[in-house]
Amino acid sequence: QVQLVESGGGLVQAGDSLRLSCAVSGRTSSSYTMGWFRQAPGKQREFVAAIGWSSGSTYYPAFVKGRCSISRDNAKNTVYLQMNSLKPEDKAVYYCAAKLGLYEIGRMNAYEWWGQGTQVTVSS
Repeated sequence: QVQLVESGGGLVQAGDSLRLSCAVSGRTSSSYTMGWFRQAPGKQREFVAAIGWSSGSTYYPAFVKGRCSISRDNAKNTVYLQMNSLKPEDKAVYYCAAKLGLYEIGRMNAYEWWGQGTQVTVSS
């Protein structure tokens, strides 16, 4: 089992930056891909970023447009999501997720383990 605990969410103003953290514990593996997803009210959960735990390779969907950056600290078993130039439409619950392998990284159902999520609210 893998446990994921997100933190760092909150209320910010448009244009601000925020860094989310995901603490990973339990049965960790260098074969994991770590992902960030978000879910806004009334919308489907969508892929935001992913990183290969051992390779450090990063992956983003087109809509991120350079505003987000995912990173990991192997020593701390923590994954980060840096978000810049936040907009009101970025308001959502942000989830950390883990899966084995570097395939289907943008597909929500491919991830086996999930955190409880952290709320991000952006005021205009």
